[in-house]
Parts: sequence; C-alpha cells; structure tokens
Amino acid sequence: MRPGTHTQVTAIDGKSSSFFTRLVGRIHSRLIFDRRRNVLARQLATLLPPGSRLLDVGCGDGSLGALLRSLVPGLHVEGVEVHARPGCAIPFQLFDGQHLPFPENSFDVCLFVDVLHHSPTPVAILQDACRVSRKFVLIKDHLSESRFDHWTLRLMDWVGNAPHGVSLPYNYFSRAQWDEAFRRSSLAPRSTQTNLSLYPPPLSWLFGRGLHFISLLEKKDG
Repeated sequence: MRPGTHTQVTAIDGKSSSFFTRLVGRIHSRLIFDRRRNVLARQLATLLPPGSRLLDVGCGDGSLGALLRSLVPGLHVEGVEVHARPGCAIPFQLFDGQHLPFPENSFDVCLFVDVLHHSPTPVAILQDACRVSRKFVLIKDHLSESRFDHWTLRLMDWVGNAPHGVSLPYNYFSRAQWDEAFRRSSLAPRSTQTNLSLYPPPLSWLFGRGLHFISLLEKKDG
C-alpha cells in the first residue's frame, strides 16, 4: 500500500519506529518511490479507457491517481483511504477497509495498487469492488511462490511502508491463490503483465524476477 498515516510503525521484527526506520524511509522515497510510481502509471494508463471513471482504492497521497489523470484523456479519478490524508492530490473519502462507500456501478474501473496484500480479507473487498465497478477491476500486486519469495516481499514491504506506519500483515498470494480469489469474485483476467521493470539493476535482479504483476480483470456476466 502507498504510504499511510498510522501513528504506530511495525518493523520487520515487530518493533516500533526508530531512527533507522525513518532513515530507510527517506532513502526509499528519494531513490525508489518516484521511479516506481512513474513506471506503474505509464503501464496502468495503457489499460484505462479514455473518459472513464476510476476509483483508486487505498489511494495514499493521491499522486499515482493524479499522474494517471494526466496520462489518460478525460479520466475522472476518485480515491478511498482508511486514514485521512491532508493534501491528497485527488478527491477521496474515508472507508473501513472492506466496504466501499458508493452505490452499485458507480465507476468504470476499481484500481488496487499494492493494497490487497495489506488486507486481512482481500476477497471480500474484491467482491465489493465488483459491486461498485461497472466493468473492470485493475490490480497491481505480488506473486509469492516460495519461502524465498515471501521473505523478499516481506523485506520490500517493510522498507517501503514501515517508516510510514502502514499495517503489514504480509498476506501474499501465489498465482493459484490469486486465480481462486478472482474466481470467487466473479472476475475473469483480460490481460496480465509480469515484467514491470519497477527497479533499476542491480535491485531488479532481486526485487523484480516475477514478484510483481498487473492484471486487468473483467466482471463476468451475472
């Protein structure tokens, strides 16, 4: 999830915030965050229909949504977050992390960028996204097929999120688990990308290697 506003930080070993975690956060923001956001925005933009209405679930500071709005002609972007974000770059509402505060078919696309692995109930919020979306759900998340994958993702998650106090349940799915979650949510994959080039070498050799995916999913009829 993009940086949140919890007051208590959970470190990789369960300890609270420290000078070290704050230093890691500053380094990550300076060296990684902007590149990753810009690469993701360019790739996500190719999957968004011009003139559509997009709900960015777990929108963070809204910078990704604002960038998408500048890249996709006529795109209307709103967000939801579990904590208030003063100065958020897009209009947003608070929500409880499970139930989206909108009626059925309010948006053309619901977007989740590194959000679902932070949720204790990812299928439930996916199902609610299907209720709110007229046609598509667009997801960027992780694939964990081994213990090494899990611990690599755990380290990445801590570096990117612990300094900001984001909840870290480390709830990563394998490809088979994602397929089951999509089936239970009545979503059919329309396209999937796994070569995202989010990090420069040599970081990409460890933190790329098929650990990330983008899937555009379409609601099944009925």
